[in-house]
Amino acid sequence: MSGPFMPPPAETIAADVARALAEDVGSGDVTAALLPDVADIAYLLCKEDAVIAGRPWFDACHRALDPQVRIDWRVGEGDRVAAGTVLATLSGRARALVTAERAALNFLQTLSGTATVTAAYADAVRGTRTRILDTRKTLPGLRLAQKYAVRCGGGLNHRIGLYDAVMLKENHIRAAGSLTAAVRAARAAQPALPLIVEVETLAQLDEALAAGCERILIDDFDAQTRREAVRRAAAAPFDGRIPLEVSGGVDLSSVRDIAEDGVDFISIGGLTKHVRAIDLSMKLGPAPPPL
Repeated sequence: MSGPFMPPPAETIAADVARALAEDVGSGDVTAALLPDVADIAYLLCKEDAVIAGRPWFDACHRALDPQVRIDWRVGEGDRVAAGTVLATLSGRARALVTAERAALNFLQTLSGTATVTAAYADAVRGTRTRILDTRKTLPGLRLAQKYAVRCGGGLNHRIGLYDAVMLKENHIRAAGSLTAAVRAARAAQPALPLIVEVETLAQLDEALAAGCERILIDDFDAQTRREAVRRAAAAPFDGRIPLEVSGGVDLSSVRDIAEDGVDFISIGGLTKHVRAIDLSMKLGPAPPPL
């Protein structure tokens, strides 16, 4: 693998693949059984411009059915490719190649879709201080895979789940009686975890800055209020500026303007929630010559 992207543990990928193959193959591929069980070759074609992510899952699907399969990748994780690019060639047993095809493509096209849209947002804010974050709005059972794809596309991961960071929102603040009280309770209960506080007004922002946390999420601020929030965060009298995050109502037409206001992070649920799979195909036979 050529990219500096650490995939989830091998056992996580194996479990993802086992579920995918179980639902697709079931008691056996009755159509592939019609093929002669002989050695064959295949190639993997990308039909549109894309950022590639998901090679470990693609490989694991094929190796689960044919441990001796050879997969020669021509591109790395996180690589940008043009339509018509042959991504890889394969050689193995014909039946196994055909049976693994759909599950392998489902992983690769879905994760490449996430990486591709993430790259578009990362490109849009390039040159600013802002980094793009994902959210927990992931496909059930594929969170670690999709968050890996976000990294392949140039984004960063928000918290992985409900266990690795404390995030105080309106309901938590209301139950505690005040934002400050909620922060104190969170620090007392989970002193080792990062604390993120969502605020809805500049007054709450000031309270969060005074109480202290690892990040402040400014929710539904208009441009003028957002710029004032950045100014107040920069001027706050404490050791180290608390980063500001924007979330909600962000698209490619607005993300640059928000970034230029000086926020540190923009989190976008659509990276993993509104997935449009990349158009890929795998065909038996030799790869076509380069265009």
